[in-house]
Amino acid sequence: MDGLTKGLNDVVIEGGDGRYGECEKLDERSRSSWAQVVSGDHDNQHRRPSQRRKQEHGKENNDGWETLGRKPRRRPHKVHKDHWQGYKRLPNEQQYADEVGTGTSIEPSEEELSDLSQACNRLWQLDLNRLEPEKDYQIDCGEEKKVHQKGDMAEDSLFYSLSEDIFRRPTFSRFCALLDNYNPNVGCKEVVTIEEIQEQTAFIEEISRTAPIKYLYMYLSFKGIVSENYQDFKRMLTKLWFDLYGRGGTSGSSSAFEHVFVGEIKQCGGEEVTGFHNWLQFYQEEAKGRVDYQGYILPRRRGETPDSETQLLTIQFQWNGVLKAVSTTLIGVSPEFEIALYTLCFFGGEKDNHVQLGPYSVNIKCYRFGDKISSVFPIA
Repeated sequence: MDGLTKGLNDVVIEGGDGRYGECEKLDERSRSSWAQVVSGDHDNQHRRPSQRRKQEHGKENNDGWETLGRKPRRRPHKVHKDHWQGYKRLPNEQQYADEVGTGTSIEPSEEELSDLSQACNRLWQLDLNRLEPEKDYQIDCGEEKKVHQKGDMAEDSLFYSLSEDIFRRPTFSRFCALLDNYNPNVGCKEVVTIEEIQEQTAFIEEISRTAPIKYLYMYLSFKGIVSENYQDFKRMLTKLWFDLYGRGGTSGSSSAFEHVFVGEIKQCGGEEVTGFHNWLQFYQEEAKGRVDYQGYILPRRRGETPDSETQLLTIQFQWNGVLKAVSTTLIGVSPEFEIALYTLCFFGGEKDNHVQLGPYSVNIKCYRFGDKISSVFPIA
């Protein structure tokens, strides 16, 4: 986890010559491709790990003995994406969801304006799209391990089911459409296409219709941080999260969205995963066999042992064979909630932001690079 193991090494903007070898070295095996998600074994998808270990974890020989192999690869649901072609249109030609009503005022209170923790907790309450554990998805936390403990303490994948209806939710599907837009290798200049710019604009437009983003806008406008023009606010969000900057000695090689949500692989001084704090990206990459979940890590101040209903989890995993020693992830939250939470802490907080999110006490760690987000992530 950035900040717990190597502090700023994972998250600061790096200088130097940026000599990391060939930029395409990991591209074929690392770069996501949402269009490649294919249908899986639907029945096997819903079996508990204990019910499918023998079937998937090994192959049975004729003599009845089981040959153990690699951890089973959980295959994803077939995601019907016919309507996703509409996302490739110009922003003013796309169809968006209706404005979300909450049945209550979204205006921040005086207490929330003076207390960042209360404001963040209000965002948690306004996350109407947050998933329900055991109903919308199921996870298997596996076994506990220490940060520097070698070996895989999880027999199975972290996710073993996720309702395919999730990918029909506008903000979720638009978020997933962005995940294949990046080269994960630090120091490699990004090539941004017109289509990708349209996807970025459409994503911001979609989430701007939700309660967490509307609350963020009102909070920042009351504080005088943004103007009262909502279109200006949306342009600010687009620039904050998608404008490219230099990381690893190469200009235009990274962005806040890529680092925080998609993840990057740093090759200087040994390969290392940085960023990568989003559960949807984890689910997708695990489904493709690119992520190997290796177990959970309890916080320094030992908390309760996580279970299938935990929505704040500190984990260790490998991505394309490269280790992420510690990473805390909010599981099941919506894309609009995370954008709102991290933007709120960037403008309204400090480097360390100890806040309450529903039942969870969290430190939102925020690193800046001038007026840009270098990295932002939760610590349990």
